[in-house]
Formats: sequence, structure tokens, C-alpha cells
Amino acid sequence: MVYLLAVCAALANALTSILQRLGVEDAPESSTLHLRLVTYAARHRTWLAGLGLMVLSFALQATALHRGRLSEVQPILTIELLFLVVILGTWFKFSIGWREWLGSAAAALGLSGFLLFAAPGGGNAQPTAVGWGEVGGACALATLVGTILARRGPRWWRAAMFGFAGAVSYAFAAACTKEVTRYVGADWVSIFWHWETYGLAVAGALGVFLAQNAYHAGPIAASQSTLVLVDPMASILIGVVLFGDDLRTRGAWGPLEALSLLVMFGGGLLLSHSPLVTGMRAGGSEEHERLRGRLRRPAEPVVADSGMQSCH
Repeated sequence: MVYLLAVCAALANALTSILQRLGVEDAPESSTLHLRLVTYAARHRTWLAGLGLMVLSFALQATALHRGRLSEVQPILTIELLFLVVILGTWFKFSIGWREWLGSAAAALGLSGFLLFAAPGGGNAQPTAVGWGEVGGACALATLVGTILARRGPRWWRAAMFGFAGAVSYAFAAACTKEVTRYVGADWVSIFWHWETYGLAVAGALGVFLAQNAYHAGPIAASQSTLVLVDPMASILIGVVLFGDDLRTRGAWGPLEALSLLVMFGGGLLLSHSPLVTGMRAGGSEEHERLRGRLRRPAEPVVADSGMQSCH
């Protein structure tokens, strides 16, 4: 059941990323890192539909985290990359070649192999205040560095760095979510008495805000590859440090886990350098028209047309 919930959350995340990319694509460049980017997006029905799917995904993920381990649930969400490629290729008629299929499959299979070889156990330790402080400080620093790096560079780089910062925020929010679900299981009223509830709200909101900037900054494959790959890696580390997740590393298991991680990162790198990304680094308008055109005419093949009107 844990795996099924996580897979469904991954599918909802893939749809969310596409719909929310549409909602912020035309936002003014000056709205980057400003709240007016969110207010602009909130006026678009496609973005609101993505927000609804995001809420659904969070509910599925929270239920999975309540039943399973942090280092077990979060890596499964990498299947989102495969879902994203399938959706872009079949529904939106993007040209998906061997590089996209191989990259997304390698990323998903690499982390799946890591889960198989690591066989996460434990995960029932009660986090200490010192542990929360160390993890929270490290996540805050990583988020800040990613945001600073996203201020300069080509569109694909900015999208990737905003995605990195958002992924770290999401990982910390997932850790808070796991703790909050434990309180809910005991007495749901008690969640308002624990700081983790408010930490979840802040980290989750920050993650959403940074993700919108990632979608706005550049091509969806660049932002999504870092959002999807960095989140589970950060979550694995947090799970080990905070919740005592036990990973099998003795003997041949350690090298097999390292190999799986190399396959995962190789898949992410391959995807980030695919024509789907490199062909849209300069502007991304073709991608934008293709996505919107398919939503407007779901029964017809989509042909990029510079004269196509906005659906908003």
C-alpha cells in the first residue's frame, strides 16, 4: 500500500508540474522571487488545477509517510520523471527520443535499485531537538545557496537551481509531515501544539514558491529533473540522521547502492542534456504553445503555431 500511494503521488506531481508551468510561463521576468508571481499564477485556471492536484499529491504522500519510512517513500517519487516523459510524449505530442526514455528510466531504476539493495529498516527513532537543528540549518543553507545560484545564468541553469532549492525545502517538509502524521494518529488537535506543524507550513510554502520560480525560469525538464532527483536524496540523508533509518551497507550491498546512485545521477544528467531541454534553453515559447495547444484541442494533434492565442 505504501508503494501504491507513493506511485499515485508521483503521477499527481507530474501533472501538477505541467499545469503549473503553464500558469507561470507568461509572467513578467521581474516577478521572479516575488509574491506577485504566485498572484499572477492564481488568476489562471490551469495553475489552480495544478494546485488541486498538488493537494491530492500531498495527501497521498502524507499517508504513505505515515505508513512507511522517509527513505522508502521519497525515492519512489522519482517515477514522476517517467510519468512526465510519457505525458509529454503521448498527450502533448513532444518528440521523445532514446535520450529521454533512457534518462528517465535510468533515474527511476537507479533509485529503485538503491531501495532494493539498501533495504531501508528502522525509521522509528524519535528526532531530537539537536538533530532537528542540524538538519534544519543544513537545509536552510542549501536552499539559500541554490536560490543565489539561480539568480544568474541561462534559463536551463536557473530552472535547475531553483528546482534544487525547492527540492531541499520539500525534503524538509516531508520530514515534518512524517512527524505531524504521528501526532495526528494520537490526537489530531495536538498538531497545533508542536512546531513541526508550522515548520511543515513554512517549508512547504517555500518549496511551492521556489518550484513556481523554477517553472517560470526555464524548460520543464530542467526544473523537474532537479526537483525529482534532489528531493529523495536529501530525504534519505534526513531519514538516516533524524529518524534512524537503517541502510544495508555491508559487503557487496554498499558498492551496489553506490552503483545504483551513479545510474540515477547519470539518468538525470542525460535527461538534462536532452534535446527536450537544450532545444528550449533560449526561450521555451515552442514548448509553451505546444502545452497550451494540447489543452485547448485534446482530440487533435498539436502543431506549434506562432499565431495560437492564449487560453487564458
